[in-house]
This record gives sequence, structure tokens and C-alpha cells, in this order.
Amino acid sequence: MFVDYTKIFVKSGDGGNGAITFRREKYVAAGGPDGGDGGNGGNVYFIVDPDANTLINFRYNKKYKAQNGENGSGNRCYGKSGEDLYIKVPLGTVIKDSQTGKVIADLSEKGQKELIFPGGRGGKGNAHFATSTRQAPRFAQNGEKGIEKEIILELKLLADVGLIGFPNVGKSTILSMVTSARPKIADYHFTTLEPNLGVVKTEYGDSFVIADIPGIIEGASEGTGLGLQFLRHIERTRLLLHVIDISGSENRKPVEDFKIINEELKKYSEKLSKRKQIIVANKIDSMQDETLYQELEELAKKENLEIFKVSAATGEGLKQLFTRVSEVLKTLPKENIIEDNGETLYTLKEEKGFDIVVENGEYIVKGPDIDRLMRRVNLEDNESLYFFQKMLNNLGIEEALKKAGIQEGDTVKFNEWEMEWYN
Repeated sequence: MFVDYTKIFVKSGDGGNGAITFRREKYVAAGGPDGGDGGNGGNVYFIVDPDANTLINFRYNKKYKAQNGENGSGNRCYGKSGEDLYIKVPLGTVIKDSQTGKVIADLSEKGQKELIFPGGRGGKGNAHFATSTRQAPRFAQNGEKGIEKEIILELKLLADVGLIGFPNVGKSTILSMVTSARPKIADYHFTTLEPNLGVVKTEYGDSFVIADIPGIIEGASEGTGLGLQFLRHIERTRLLLHVIDISGSENRKPVEDFKIINEELKKYSEKLSKRKQIIVANKIDSMQDETLYQELEELAKKENLEIFKVSAATGEGLKQLFTRVSEVLKTLPKENIIEDNGETLYTLKEEKGFDIVVENGEYIVKGPDIDRLMRRVNLEDNESLYFFQKMLNNLGIEEALKKAGIQEGDTVKFNEWEMEWYN
């Protein structure tokens, strides 16, 4: 079964907590704090599996979690870091955030490995917080939580050439005639229910990958038929062969068919509608009305497109067509083309900053800096609370609150924790 779209839940490992311990030995005076650091949580990597060609393995297993880091212990013993999680996906898989639709990674190169979610950092033990004035700190940092998200996996086939057109125009027959692929061929619509790939080898020793893309009809960009399911597979192709039935069967109108398919491409992606095309006028062996081809030829001239007359059934014209395809491909860049809505790929750089919002007389402080700080302090402990106040000053939050107009006695809220402000 060909599966090219799925959603899964992924979580990187939590960092281990730092330890609060003190060295107590008979002959060691004032041993002091010796709490070790927690281990880092495991990272989540996605790697290309050369043997996979579908996402079917993710259809039933929907949750993936990296190992948590272990807590620190006494005698400055560090907790063990969690093991990294490696998730194998087929070549051509695009990873997206399911909430925002942003592209996180594009695995389109052999052997590619991408760090998707880093594990949480381990918390520091109390040994780190000993100073000349605070010789017995009774607090340590908690480990940071790992990143957890629902993500989308989309498989976009890596093919140089895409065969597009209405159902039953001969795309699968062309593929079977020029490659060793053996797609299902029959005289009815939607015979092909999944994309088929094949390798074309020319007499000059060149080779390229061609894909038969099924299910594109009027309304495909809006989910009609199978089009929306398979339109994504055209995105990486460098050249489109627009196959059109000019035999006049089923009362087809070649010029109208050409315009309908291109309109669907434009609705799906403006960039895709501008992809290089060659018109393939198929079924010349059973063509009854020469004017149908003449009209299509006039359209090709108007659109500045090349057009080839072929018969997939007899093989007529296919050699000339694919010799030209090989020549054209040499002029087109071999770059992976994906749609990311104009947004850049996610970066794994640590986000920083905070915002202050005043609502109903309360000063609400939120942002990555606050999230990170609140995860690493114990506000029930006086020394940890002192460390928290010090960090507010270091991060510039205290100064920002004053500029926002906070007065003594006002309420300030850090995530879910509230406190009364004192100057």
C-alpha cells in the first residue's frame, strides 16, 4: 500500500534534574554541596532510509519518544544522558509542524540526517550554586522539558519528469513503453490509484526518473477525485509532460483539457503552474478529426510550448519525444522544489526573549526566557527564589516591568505563578 501522508506525535527527551546533596564524610571537614547535574534528554533525528518508499510504517505507530536524561546524584555524579531517537523515513519526505504548516525539514538527499527536536538540557546540581556567601545552597535546577509536537510527514516523490493529464489519456501506457515499470493499464478512469516511477534510459546513455501522476481532474486542487492527494508529487519534478488525448474519444476537447489541468495546477501552486511543460498529443493512431490536433498546435504556439505527436499504443513518436526530454532536462537546474508558503525552514536555534502584557491591572510576563526560567527553579525554596529574582534582573525583566509602569503592590504573573511586586 502506498502511503504518502500521515501525522505522528514526536517528543524529545526531558533533561534530568540536578541533585541537592551534601558531602558528609568522617574525615572531610565542611564537605559542602556535591549535587551532580542531570543528564540531557535524547534528541530526535530523522534519517533517510534508502530501502523505504512509503510511509506505511507510520500508519499504526503514531507516537515516538526519545529517552529522558537521568537525575544527578551525590558526589558530583552526573546523570546519564538519554539515548537519541532515530526515525527512518523514505527519500523525499517533508516534515511539517501540523499547527502552523511550517516546513521543519526536507529529507531529499541520500544519507541525509536531520536533528528535528533537541532534548531538554539537564539541570545543574547544587554544587554549581555554592559561593563564598552561599556555602550550602539547598536548591538545584530542574531539567528542561523536551519538545513535543504533532508533525506531518509528506512524501513527495523525487522524479525529474512528471506525466500529468486527465485519467485514461495514456500516461501509464507511455510509462510502460519507455521504462521497465509495469503499471496497471485498463480502458477506464482512475485505473492508476498511486504514483508509479520508472527510469528512462536514452540511446546516448542518459537516464532520468519519470513519474506517472494519477487522479488530476477538474476540481483536483479542491479535493475532487484523487488530485489533491497526488498533486504534491509533481512539486519536485523539473519538467512536466502534459499528456492529452487527441483521438476525440469520450467527446474530449484537447484545448479545453489543457486549460482545465493547468488551471488546477495554478490553484494548487502558482510556482507549479509556471513549471516547464511539453505537450504530448497522444493516441494519434486512432485520431479521427485532424482539426483537434491543429487547435492544440495553435495553442502550443500561443503558449510558447513544444508539442509532440505520439502513440503510446504503437510507440510512434516516443523516441523523438524522450530524446528531446533528455536535452531539456540538461538545461534545467537539479534543485529540490518544495512549497513552504514563502516561509523559511525551522531553525533549531534557541528562542529568546519575553513580552509584558498588562491585563486588568496585572502584569503578565511570558516568552521563551520565562518558560525556561520557570522550569528550572523551585519557588518553594528561599534560596531558589533568590536565584529567580537575580535572573529577573540579569534578563532585563525587572527593568522592563518598571518601564511598563509597575508599582509596589501590583500583581505580576509569570506563567501560572503570581507574586506581589516590591521595589
